[in-house]
Amino acid sequence: MFSFFEKKTFLIDHLNGFTDIHNHILPGIDDGAKTVEDSIELIKGFSEFGVTNFIATPHIMHNYYPNTHESITKASVELKKELAARNMNSVSISIAAEHMIDANFETILKDDEVMPLEKSYLLVEMSYLQASINFDNAIKKISEKRLFPILAHPERYVYLHPKFRKYEKYKRNGIMFQLNLLSLSTYYGKDVQKTANRLLNENLIDFAGSDIHNIRQLNSLKEIKLTKKQLQKIQPVIEKTNQSFY
Repeated sequence: MFSFFEKKTFLIDHLNGFTDIHNHILPGIDDGAKTVEDSIELIKGFSEFGVTNFIATPHIMHNYYPNTHESITKASVELKKELAARNMNSVSISIAAEHMIDANFETILKDDEVMPLEKSYLLVEMSYLQASINFDNAIKKISEKRLFPILAHPERYVYLHPKFRKYEKYKRNGIMFQLNLLSLSTYYGKDVQKTANRLLNENLIDFAGSDIHNIRQLNSLKEIKLTKKQLQKIQPVIEKTNQSFY
């Protein structure tokens, strides 16, 4: 008998071996994991569905999370010591940062205090309230530093939703897009989910990341189910992410 209900599959069943290039698993330095125990709980949760490779990307945000290479490295060392003590040797963690394009961003960029992902990719973000006034100039200066800008979670900037062609302009200007996997559900709201799917359908997404901050978000990630069409769109993005950053 014909069914009107399209069969769906769990997203996490397709994440085995995934390299997570955007997460907040380092302890005590931003709005992510608060303690080493929190970090370990998150890592164990990821490992249940085969994710053991991480590029940790804590916030660098002026006046809120003024992290530096020193503070991020310190948190990383602390976590790695605990992983070693627990014989969790299959877990790989490297470090970078998620940079807010704010009033201080161009200063740290000029002073070479930014923390790129591997292969000279720089993960950046804007406020969820309004676009950064200096965004275009900051992107230009990133390129002048021979870095490749990746805009984190473009689907979450609600002020861009009614100006969808702005996304295409960003792409023409050499900006890459990193989708949050949680955006494939209604976790951030239906409008964000709708925009995430549109960006995927128009082949505007380059990479994917979890952007997981806490166990509640991780549990929500585990619940995401996708249609066959959605999987066909997200799988090449997952593969490209793995190929680029493994």
